[in-house]
Amino acid sequence: MSELGLEKRQFGHRARLALPPALILKADEQAHAARTMWNCLHAWWQMMPKDKRTLANADAAIRQARKDIGFLAVLPAQAAQAVLKTYFRAWVNCWDGRADAPNFKGRFRSVMSVDIPQGRDLQIKRVHGRWGMGNIPKLGRVRFRWTKDLPVGKHADTDNRITGARLVKDHLGWHIAFRVTTMETTPAPHQGPEVGIDAGVNLPLALSDSNHFDHGRAPRLPDGRADRDKWLNADEKAKLLRLERRAAQRKAHRKPGERTSRRLHHTYDQIRGLRAKATRRHQDWQHKTTTTLAQQYGTVVVEALTITNMVKSARGTVEEPGKNVKQKSGLNRSIAQEAWGRTVTMLTYKTARYGGTLHKVPAPGTSQRCSACGFTTPGSREDQATFVCKNTGCGWSGNADWNAARNILHLYRTGLVLVPAAGRAVVRRARRVKPPTAR
Repeated sequence: MSELGLEKRQFGHRARLALPPALILKADEQAHAARTMWNCLHAWWQMMPKDKRTLANADAAIRQARKDIGFLAVLPAQAAQAVLKTYFRAWVNCWDGRADAPNFKGRFRSVMSVDIPQGRDLQIKRVHGRWGMGNIPKLGRVRFRWTKDLPVGKHADTDNRITGARLVKDHLGWHIAFRVTTMETTPAPHQGPEVGIDAGVNLPLALSDSNHFDHGRAPRLPDGRADRDKWLNADEKAKLLRLERRAAQRKAHRKPGERTSRRLHHTYDQIRGLRAKATRRHQDWQHKTTTTLAQQYGTVVVEALTITNMVKSARGTVEEPGKNVKQKSGLNRSIAQEAWGRTVTMLTYKTARYGGTLHKVPAPGTSQRCSACGFTTPGSREDQATFVCKNTGCGWSGNADWNAARNILHLYRTGLVLVPAAGRAVVRRARRVKPPTAR
């Protein structure tokens, strides 16, 4: 932050590309070449002794691979260098405890992407109210949907510019994700109220002030089963069911060891397209909801959830089989669909953008404790939706998610917050400091 009250902000913006079929094939070839380059680097890493695993040796290896393997030449040289840097950064993240060790990338399960490290090579220009054009290495000039003002032309300088981009393909087509750096006015401290947020299944986001944000889609069907396609309308659900039955029928007629037919691949692509559409709708709801929360509240408090442990299977083992396996499977599916981790990530940078703060508190006991009397009595949580305090001197009852949200805010007000330290979260009970007032 400078003396003028400005701060550097980095953000990303994703736009849809309008590529003709010929360029789609070229982009696919580049993405497959980048994936192959990653796999070659991983194989080289496993074969080399530890003292030979250096950045210089890896750079020489990929340069030689681009000469020896013909189809790797379709990948631009800068994109190949980006693969090398990303691979080494993945190992650094693994050693620091922030991620698992990198592994081979499969053809059908990995995201197809190509990095463009240099922003000056893009030469972005707005040509229409809805369209912009950019230069993609070895693809040429391409069009993309202009949905956000970017620092290009006379608006671009050293502090406001596009630093790079990445081509990403999902099942709705190719997109370009820009990396943008801008200088913006430092936001004044947010004077809004404090709020605790409980992420749930019945109520996606329950607030401590008895408000909630609901996406209008029931988590379960009338027969009690989890609705895994709640972001699709009735016609799209019917189409998805027909496609899944068609895929199962064609897969049943495939002989062992026989290659998957093009018809089956086409059916799979249609299914993935509908899934991608549902994901887009969910992300749109999350963006709008988190923006509203960041604008309205100055301090946001959430639980530090370990979602990977929450969605573990209850199947058990042969010797000790699990109980209520189907019910737990439906609950796991509902939790995964809500994408709580993505909601917290959005809240983190959006609260900072509007001058607010986000804090995390320990999760154990927030749904079992009574927010009125403060006691944890067995049997108070009768079901997923209702909380009835069994304490004889209390007897308070209300929505279980709102009760948990009030407990989350109470933990923050008592100073029990989680502080990240060396790749792990530690509990620190600190004295709350009143947020500074705006000048």
